Amino acid sequence: MALSIEDIKKVAHLARIEINENDANATLNKLSGILALIEQMQAVDTSGIVPMSHAQDLSQRLRDDVVSKTNLRDEFQKNAPILGNGSQELAVAGGLYLVPKVIE
Repeated sequence: MALSIEDIKKVAHLARIEINENDANATLNKLSGILALIEQMQAVDTSGIVPMSHAQDLSQRLRDDVVSKTNLRDEFQKNAPILGNGSQELAVAGGLYLVPKVIE
């Protein structure tokens, strides 16, 4: 695919990048090289190659999935604030924290 200076300037304009003639020529050379490499890679016959998830045949070492921490909800809810309104109860009900109503 051949690019021109006008293509480079159009892309720069779309990307809202200011570009001068020297930068446009340098960018044209770099992009032309990248596109030539892509064309070269697409020319390779890969019809008999099976896709892989990794370049090397590796396997991950996995640890056993065991519970390391128990449910500490009751301990955490002992730190809940007091309800107020003359009550000394914690602002907790049914295992949930009670919060003030903010939407009418």
